[in-house]
Amino acid sequence: MSDMNEVATKFFEACEAGMGWDACAPYCTADASFAAQSEPLADVKTLADYANWMQGLMTLMPGASYDLKSWAVDAARSNISAYAVFNGTHTGEGGPVPPTGKSASTDYVYVMQFSGDKISHMTKIWNAPWALKQLGWM
Repeated sequence: MSDMNEVATKFFEACEAGMGWDACAPYCTADASFAAQSEPLADVKTLADYANWMQGLMTLMPGASYDLKSWAVDAARSNISAYAVFNGTHTGEGGPVPPTGKSASTDYVYVMQFSGDKISHMTKIWNAPWALKQLGWM
């Protein structure tokens, strides 16, 4: 897999579908790190943990989807940025509160940093309090 764009696309699709780390791992280094300045993700430090967090989120919001708005390849800096809007309704059991039936539509950006032909780090830029308020979680 030498095409950075192809690798990022496959990772993004697997991650956003809530397929978990097993599906995302082939596109990432084994020790890929993760960062986000968002309260729900404060303790998530690896991309494996984030992919599994997304898998759990999809159980809380079955049928959730995203609308990809922008995709930018920065070959000079070996990264790809994806801007999307996540849309979901809390109908699944589990999570911080019982199902609220409320929906969220929340903007986010992933910046996927590459080492060679695999993602070695990802930063998520997301206004978590906005989404949590929409869902009735705070």
